[in-house]
Amino acid sequence: MSTASRLPGIVTTDHVFQLPLDHAAPQGEQIDVYAREVVASGREKDDLPWLLFLQGGPGGKAGRPLGRDGWLERALDDYRVLLLDQRGTGRSTPANRQSLARRGGAREQADYLAHFRADSIVRDAELIRRRLIGDRRWSVLGQSFGGFCTLTYLSIAPEGLYEAFITGGLSGLRSSADDVYRAAYPRVVRKNEEHYARYPQDVEAVRRIAAHLVGSPATLPDGGLLTVEAFQSLGLMLGAGSGSGTLHYLLEEAWVEGVAGPELSDTFLAGAQAKLSFAEGPLYAVLHESIYGQRSVDPAGTTWAAERVRKEFPAFDARTALESGAPVLFTGEMIYPWMFDTDPTLRPIKEAADLLAARTDWADLYDPARLAANEVPVVAAVYHDDMYVDTADSLETARAVRGLRTWVTNEWEHDGLRVSGGKVLDRLISMVRGEV
Repeated sequence: MSTASRLPGIVTTDHVFQLPLDHAAPQGEQIDVYAREVVASGREKDDLPWLLFLQGGPGGKAGRPLGRDGWLERALDDYRVLLLDQRGTGRSTPANRQSLARRGGAREQADYLAHFRADSIVRDAELIRRRLIGDRRWSVLGQSFGGFCTLTYLSIAPEGLYEAFITGGLSGLRSSADDVYRAAYPRVVRKNEEHYARYPQDVEAVRRIAAHLVGSPATLPDGGLLTVEAFQSLGLMLGAGSGSGTLHYLLEEAWVEGVAGPELSDTFLAGAQAKLSFAEGPLYAVLHESIYGQRSVDPAGTTWAAERVRKEFPAFDARTALESGAPVLFTGEMIYPWMFDTDPTLRPIKEAADLLAARTDWADLYDPARLAANEVPVVAAVYHDDMYVDTADSLETARAVRGLRTWVTNEWEHDGLRVSGGKVLDRLISMVRGEV
């Protein structure tokens, strides 16, 4: 039964759909997939076109609106929006250390998690579309990984789409996981250089913390371990518009004078934990490299590509940087196997993650021939030096999708959709309508 709620400027309605875990076996095990319908107050009965929102991730639940704010402000002028909690996230049937323990051993857990990639998400969306609006098409807005899912949608079920908007999510159609990280590490170096140019005092601040952690890893409030590598992974923030400033302010409060002298403050450790813990989104860690897995591209599997490729970029070795006097570099959007040792919420599913990293039978996610013949209007915001998604890959993909129009901008970072107050979405809507 659907439940409606009223918030400032909006009316939301809850929907829960029972869908197959494995779409190749539709009569088999079923899971719940939750979606929240959002419409502008006073327009509940209007016959509005639907806009499906696919969240970034993988493993990210849709945002929880508190009113008509952010990109919803613009979207609700024209659309009835459906915020999908992609399978395994939010109010959908959860996939985490607690629920996965009920599946059995690591092999059973890994086999279950293999059904949580973009192809399954798209097939979920198609079943939901038919149940909500029948044969009518809907529009889709894909942010980051949601853009990857949109390309999969255009590959396997374009008949369900009226138009598609993509923000920071044009993935390389034929890029292996190794290719992704070989392109990513140099971008992350540039983001480090920009951060240290903005806050030159952080060079020594980071070196001091790193030197301390090399000799004495810290225990986080949740029992996790802050090693020097975990500290470096705070660089994930550097790809967001306000990330550099947020990181700087965290570093400012790193130390407190304790009984035995300076020690890392509770404020800093709690702030680091908030950025590093996967408690709210374990699928992000478990499935991250699998989003690049395609058997025709990665026949040997992804095999912890970020960790392997990191060795090709010795500038990211904190110990070497400390010895040579160089700045310690933060890393970016990389998942490393040691995270399944340092994070208490990931430790119980470490073996399953290893099995997924070794998996070699990932289905291809994109159909280049079908994309080359695309007839769905598609527009995409490509951020000029996006730390998370390679701009060169994005532009190559744009050329490979028939009719796709791009807007390349350096006004916004990867989080432009969220922080622009609807400006990014407004530009894309104008583009798809031929107004700009």
